[in-house]
Amino acid sequence: MGGYLPGVIVGFVTNIIKSISDPSSLYYGVLNVLIALFATALSRRGWFKKIAGAVGAVIVFVLIGGGIGALIPWFMEELSFDSESLSGMLYQTGFFGYFASHMLSSIIMDIPDKVITVLLVIMILRMVPERYYRFFHFDSWAYVEGGDEAISCREGHVKQRISLKHKIMLVFGFSLIATAVAAVGLSTGIYQSSITEEYSRIAQDCAEIAAGLLDGDRIDEYLESGGTGEEYEKVKQQLSKVLNSSVDIEYLYVYKIEEDGCHVVFDPDTEDTPGEAAGTVIPFDEGFSERVPDLLAGREMEPVITNDQYGFLLTAYQPVYDSTGRCVCYAGADVEIGRLRAMRRSFLVEMSSVFLGFFLLLSVFAIWLVEYRITLPIDAMTGAVEKYSSAGNDQEELDINVKKLRALKIRTGDKVERLYVAVCKMALNQAEQVRSIRKLSDSTEKMQDGLIVTMADMVENRDSDTGAHIQKTAAYVKIIVEGLRKKGYYAEKITPKFMSDVVRSAPLHDVGKINIPDAVLNKPGKLTEEEFEIMKTHTTAGKQIMEKAISTVEGDSYLKEARNMAACHHERWDGRGYPEKLHGERIPLSARIMAVANVFDALTSPRGIPG
Repeated sequence: MGGYLPGVIVGFVTNIIKSISDPSSLYYGVLNVLIALFATALSRRGWFKKIAGAVGAVIVFVLIGGGIGALIPWFMEELSFDSESLSGMLYQTGFFGYFASHMLSSIIMDIPDKVITVLLVIMILRMVPERYYRFFHFDSWAYVEGGDEAISCREGHVKQRISLKHKIMLVFGFSLIATAVAAVGLSTGIYQSSITEEYSRIAQDCAEIAAGLLDGDRIDEYLESGGTGEEYEKVKQQLSKVLNSSVDIEYLYVYKIEEDGCHVVFDPDTEDTPGEAAGTVIPFDEGFSERVPDLLAGREMEPVITNDQYGFLLTAYQPVYDSTGRCVCYAGADVEIGRLRAMRRSFLVEMSSVFLGFFLLLSVFAIWLVEYRITLPIDAMTGAVEKYSSAGNDQEELDINVKKLRALKIRTGDKVERLYVAVCKMALNQAEQVRSIRKLSDSTEKMQDGLIVTMADMVENRDSDTGAHIQKTAAYVKIIVEGLRKKGYYAEKITPKFMSDVVRSAPLHDVGKINIPDAVLNKPGKLTEEEFEIMKTHTTAGKQIMEKAISTVEGDSYLKEARNMAACHHERWDGRGYPEKLHGERIPLSARIMAVANVFDALTSPRGIPG
């Protein structure tokens, strides 16, 4: 119900609580953490809603609890089977080895527990309506009220090599792992040094006790007797009691050190190895080669670790002196290093298990914290800003995206929230600025259009026979250009901006007539050839007037199309027009449109002569 973090916390904390009465429970906390993680993942995939999924969940949990759970005690301590236990019975069948019997019995014994657990989970999930699940989610207390909106804003992002969340988690993971490895390694080293020192002390104490039981003046007598005699047996039994009194001592013996090797004086039998007979000469081990001079000189010697035919041993020697103070032999005690290795391995497993549980707990918490307090707010803002920026100058889209951005209501209580507030203010201010600029632009455009109409009216008022020519031709131009757009002609050329520029510039196509004398412009009859040549100059005059106007305006001015129409609206497709006798598509499209409108108006007006 609550997702990863609540499950992991509950799983690990319950083990910590139980460890108060059973300290070993702490080492199994990692199992509960793993089960919580897998339970959340399986629940999100709907496994608990289907029979097959429930069976699969039981198998997964059994492999964790029974499988991994069996590995922890296996590596922590030496296990022995009770013949009546399931593992013992499986081992006695002869089909399974020691390890396989242990693992299989653990898995089988864990099945009923996990079956009951999954059944309880299914019952609870069916009893509690899904609308109440959000109360168990930590993200319901997180940064944002509009969580769905925030998550949806993350869609459509530009792909990146590594996300902010993953970068933070990599840094966190590497730091935590490096710290843990150093801590575990250091603590394991300290632990090994500590137990080595402890067992060295035990071996030395045992060797001292053995040396205290010996009479240094009778060592040669014991060797000459060949290990017989009542006194010899009495001392040997005492040494055997010392050996058996400590489970940590592997061997206890008394050697007389000579040039040819170690001469056995006493060597009590152990459970696995019979002792050497008195007088037997044992060659020096390679591990003692550097110590032989000190042994021959009768000096005290620090414990030494050797690995020979008797095993991997830690040996402590205690000199035995005669009545004159001369060292006549050594009492030696051996500790099996394999026991120390097992203890170190057990300690390492315990530490690793505890660390892994804490690591998973901290990792899940860090993921939650990073996601809901850092990456998700930033992703939400990024997504909203991307949508806002893609709106361009569309005022309606800008207003909608500003509302969506402000609806996120990010509440992290830190600089992320301050960034969010600043972004909201910036977006709102920019939207208002665009609105103001649009109003100013509309006002400027209206003023420009007014000036255009005024200029056109000034020209038209001089021509007494045009009959509202500029208004009609402008209307015809609009109809023509919209028709071309609708039919799909010149699709690349006829853009919304082109259409606007052409319609707005249409009234200026005859602006050059302002230079034509009234006698020619308003002549009631047919123009002479000389007068017609003068009339034709209104195209070049209009071009010059528009070019002067364009030179005063920076940027891509709509007056460029006004220049084209003024200069070329009397050109003809066959090249017989004026003033430059252009033909075909060499004539600007706007001028061709204007020519059609101009001729149509002339044909439908009383005057009947194109102006």
